[in-house]
Amino acid sequence: MRLHRLEVAAFGPYAGREEVDFDVLGADGLFLLHGETGAGKTTLLDAIAFALFGTVPGARGEVKRLRCDLAQPDQPTEVVLELTVQGQRLRIARSPEYQRPKRRGGGTTTQQAKVSLTWIGEPPHGLPPEGLIRIEEVARTVERLLGMTSHQFFQVVLLPQGEFARFLRSDTTEREKLLERLFGTERFSDVERWFADLRAERGRALQERQQSVRELVARYAQAAQQEPPEDGHAAWVDDVLREATERARRHTAEEEAARAVAERAAAALKEREADADRVRQVRRAHTRLAEIAAQAGQRAEWTEEITAARRAFGVLPEAEALDRRTAELKDAEATAEARRGELAKLGFDTAGQGHTDLRARVGTVREEAGALAELVAEAEQQRADLARRAERQRVAERAAAEAAELTRGQAEIPAKLAELREAEKAAAAAEATVDSARARVEDLAAVARDVAELPAAEQKVGRGEAKLREVVDAHQTARQHRLDLRERRLEGMAAELAAGLAEGAACPVCGSPDHPAPANQEVALVDPAEERAAEEAEQQAEAFRQRVLSALHEAKARLDELRKRLGERTAESVAAELAAARDEVATLTERARGRARLTERIGVLERDAEQRAERLRLAEQAGATATAEVGALDERIAERERRLVAGRGEFPDVTARRRHLLALAGALDAVAEAEVAVEGAAKRLAEQRMMVEVALQAKGFATLGEARTAYRSEEQIKKLEHGLAEAEAAAAGAQELLAQPELAGISPDDVVDVAPVAEAAREARVLAESAFAAMRAAAGQRDELARLAGRMKAALAGLAPVEEEYAELKALAEVVNGRGQNSRKMSLRSYVLAAKLEEVAIAATARLRTMSQGRYSFVHSDAAGARGTRGGLGLDVLDDYSGSVRPAKTLSGGESFLASLALALGLADVVAAETGGALLDTLFVDEGFGTLDAETLDIVMNILDELRAGGRVVGLVSHVEELRQRIPTRLRVRKARAGSTLEVVAC
Repeated sequence: MRLHRLEVAAFGPYAGREEVDFDVLGADGLFLLHGETGAGKTTLLDAIAFALFGTVPGARGEVKRLRCDLAQPDQPTEVVLELTVQGQRLRIARSPEYQRPKRRGGGTTTQQAKVSLTWIGEPPHGLPPEGLIRIEEVARTVERLLGMTSHQFFQVVLLPQGEFARFLRSDTTEREKLLERLFGTERFSDVERWFADLRAERGRALQERQQSVRELVARYAQAAQQEPPEDGHAAWVDDVLREATERARRHTAEEEAARAVAERAAAALKEREADADRVRQVRRAHTRLAEIAAQAGQRAEWTEEITAARRAFGVLPEAEALDRRTAELKDAEATAEARRGELAKLGFDTAGQGHTDLRARVGTVREEAGALAELVAEAEQQRADLARRAERQRVAERAAAEAAELTRGQAEIPAKLAELREAEKAAAAAEATVDSARARVEDLAAVARDVAELPAAEQKVGRGEAKLREVVDAHQTARQHRLDLRERRLEGMAAELAAGLAEGAACPVCGSPDHPAPANQEVALVDPAEERAAEEAEQQAEAFRQRVLSALHEAKARLDELRKRLGERTAESVAAELAAARDEVATLTERARGRARLTERIGVLERDAEQRAERLRLAEQAGATATAEVGALDERIAERERRLVAGRGEFPDVTARRRHLLALAGALDAVAEAEVAVEGAAKRLAEQRMMVEVALQAKGFATLGEARTAYRSEEQIKKLEHGLAEAEAAAAGAQELLAQPELAGISPDDVVDVAPVAEAAREARVLAESAFAAMRAAAGQRDELARLAGRMKAALAGLAPVEEEYAELKALAEVVNGRGQNSRKMSLRSYVLAAKLEEVAIAATARLRTMSQGRYSFVHSDAAGARGTRGGLGLDVLDDYSGSVRPAKTLSGGESFLASLALALGLADVVAAETGGALLDTLFVDEGFGTLDAETLDIVMNILDELRAGGRVVGLVSHVEELRQRIPTRLRVRKARAGSTLEVVAC
């Protein structure tokens, strides 16, 4: 991963938009990021992390307050980062969620978080070329390209405030998660899951087999109607099957004997039932013959009825035709009467006129109607022209009204345009002066802060002066106390010397043997320690007095500066000026905001004037055209009206007269046709009456009513014939039945008793069925037990190897997953990660020994954790001075920094060598150099020089002054009231 460019806007302490070109900073491979405390050095690292992951490391990420409080309300908060990772160059622009002022009205609204990822060049396979804008998709893509989550990125790339030291002191689980993502050991996790899944699958299969055996035992016990034993199922199965086989054989013999008895009884019953049936047949035949003899007279009547009906068949068709002709004549007469009534309604009298006269009159009427056809077309055109004239008259009136309205409206536009242009000029002037007004507000706000600070500064000076008097008194008291003690000590020293004087002995001070006035020995002696304590108290009081005096000088200097800056201004005058300036900014801002609306309104009004002029021209043109067309229509309508008045006669119009003539012609034609139809119907009726008389004489009927009485339908005749045929057939069948040889000698009075034989047969059948059911039950039980016995033997034989295989698989799966016989409690994945961590420890040791001048080395431990927890990822340090292995937590602050840096560099080396690992071309070291002495700092700088010689870019974040002399390329962060800014310094 290599960074190219970073932009921050309204982010952290940066109120404006600041840009960092890492390609320029990292040209030498090493640069320094420095500035005052709180200026925003670490914020730049936060911005990188925020652009990538949408969060910042450590406790700063928990606050979720990323927007700059000094930013302008319309300045959006945004971080833009360009970087290359996995050979793909991309640009990420991300904004956090924050509160901004509403664009309309007061108060604030929530600006939602957003992000965009665009590719600089060809996108990776499978990703959209236009980029990504969904937060979840960008997060997944960044994590996949980097191979790390945000937490892991903070530990590996930002050191040590990026919390990589936590990796040094973290437990096995946390190290395992980071190393697994960095080294891509998911396949070993897949192997662990495969063993676990296979164990679960084989366990389920074993449970299914065991459950199947239990179910078979239960079913066998249910079939045998016995309780199964606890064990020894195979022998129990054989014993039960042998007993069932013997029971089935015994029931089979009993069923055969019962079936033979039932068959003999059934044969005797069948013979007795045959005798009874023959007697019943003889009785039915004699009864049928007696019934047929009693119905002989009725059958003779049926024969005569059939003969008369067949004669009536020749008369009925002619009678039906006569009825139809009579009905036709009545219908024709009714139609003719109705037609004459319709003709009378039209005012025409048909008295004394035949159909020939009527047809002649039809021709004359049709000729008159044809002569009026042309005038009908002109009447239609007349109505159309009248409607057209009314429509064009309305068009002319509307055009005149629209032209008058447009003329009035157009006269008002010039005044409105002049007013709007004046307002637009005022808005432009306000827009040009609003920035200077805002600057004045900022200046006055600074003055207002100075005014607000003035009372506190005056109070501070007053307190300083009072404190100075107090400390001066305290210093004088301490000094006087010291002088008193010294004087007392001197007096005490003279008394000590006087006590040692002897008459005639020389004085140890002056050497005189005479002692005229020795000192008083009753003076209290002063301890030298008490005098030293008094001297120290005086010195402390003097130092405190100097500090108070220095603070007082600073306070007075600040007060003088504030008074000089304020001059004659007062708090009230400054507040009034600030309020007036803010009102002016608000007024100018509001006026400037309306400029766009005014420009738009001017354009709209100008376009409206043009459109009104065009509409006025079109309205005047349309009015003139419509007026001319109305005059032409008036002339045509008057001329045509004279012809139509002459043609309509006494009718309302020509069309009504023509319709009357056409209706009269149609009615005359209909009456003539009806008269012709009546004459034809009367002629056909007379002819049909003659044909009916001939038919009656031919079939032997005197009248038509007699023929209708004798008539029968075909269905009735067939029914009578069928009754005759059935009687003849029944008599013949009865005679044939009585003539059969097996019925010879049988009388209808004979009696055959079947009941005793039937009862004996029924009892034998019941016994046989009971024996058969018992045999079937025994045989079914034997067959079911035999089938289940085969399945149980196969299931028991297959269960043992499956149990052995599962026990072996279970033990192996537990070892792979760090349980069971695995004494180190290391899973396969942990074993692989332990090997990788050992490589990291070896690579880190090479750097740590150099940094610590050969004292410390990393020691990898694969021992199990406490209380049986997983092991394999232990990491301690070997102290060469003592020869003992120490936990990493026992290192001092500077030693922890060296260990963390060495471990991070070693981890980065191993990750870079791994296929699919994230290549960390850019590394940040955030603080920690202040804990190093000069010699150790030289060693660390040599290590960092080796890194940049290998093509990496290392950024150091530090306050250490010596680093500014060592590193020529620097990024300086300047802190100010209006927000922090960035400056690149290259020496």
